Amino acid sequence: MQKFIGTGVALITPFKEDLSVDFDALVKLVNFNIENGTDYLVINGTTAESATITKEEKQEIINIIIKTNNKRVPLVLGVGGNNTALVIEELQTRDFTGLDGILSVAPYYSKPTQEGFYQHFKAIAQATDLPIILYNVPGRTAKNMEPATTIRLANEFDNIVAIKEAGNNQQQYYTLLKDKPANFLIISGDDDMALGVALAGGSGVISVIGQAFPKQFSTMINHGLQGNNKDGYAIHYKMMDVIDYIFEENNPAGIKTVLQELGICKNELRLPLVKASAELQSKIVNFVANFK
Repeated sequence: MQKFIGTGVALITPFKEDLSVDFDALVKLVNFNIENGTDYLVINGTTAESATITKEEKQEIINIIIKTNNKRVPLVLGVGGNNTALVIEELQTRDFTGLDGILSVAPYYSKPTQEGFYQHFKAIAQATDLPIILYNVPGRTAKNMEPATTIRLANEFDNIVAIKEAGNNQQQYYTLLKDKPANFLIISGDDDMALGVALAGGSGVISVIGQAFPKQFSTMINHGLQGNNKDGYAIHYKMMDVIDYIFEENNPAGIKTVLQELGICKNELRLPLVKASAELQSKIVNFVANFK
């Protein structure tokens, strides 16, 4: 599944001061990424504050991004949740024209067993022919999907083509890379570990910080995919601080601060998320002003 190799970014949802969706800023963000080397875009993932986006807004966001993209890069839509039946309903009723696959997060809050994870994603895989990228993010879902479960799914369902692994667990990455089927993609969901994962045999990243510095971040990942650790780490070290900053309090408060400084969107979030603290904003502003 070549279309999901390289640098994908988990797009934020820009808001105006009245907290309506800022579609002009969204168009600017999409063009900025495509023109600066991002390989594919993820729509309405958790970074997009998807829990606060209405069905009507989601559809308009999808329409705007498909139109702006104009078939330049692959598009992945976030379709997941902890109600398996509702996920299946969306898969069976939504028009996926113009979309290349889905990213489906592990069920949050419910804390299923490993068999529960398997049955959830089995049901999703059987409900669609679309390529599916699994998304394991135990820091948000409260339960880790173990490598054995991921590999079981990868072996049994042809349309489960990849996992966005975001456990921030180096050993878990190594286990997945060691045991995966040949064509199954291990995609880093941890910006701080993305280069190391690419160098170890991973297929790239679905990044948060990448949407703010797409040229630099995609260049770094390409170095990793080519086994060029020296040049890759030269970029990694320059970006280490800002990667720490954007996840210091909550996501996407940090990345929205960065994007505001770059003139792409306003720094607005919907409750229960709030803006980064003044101290954190100051650190981010200083980084962006001095980043080369």
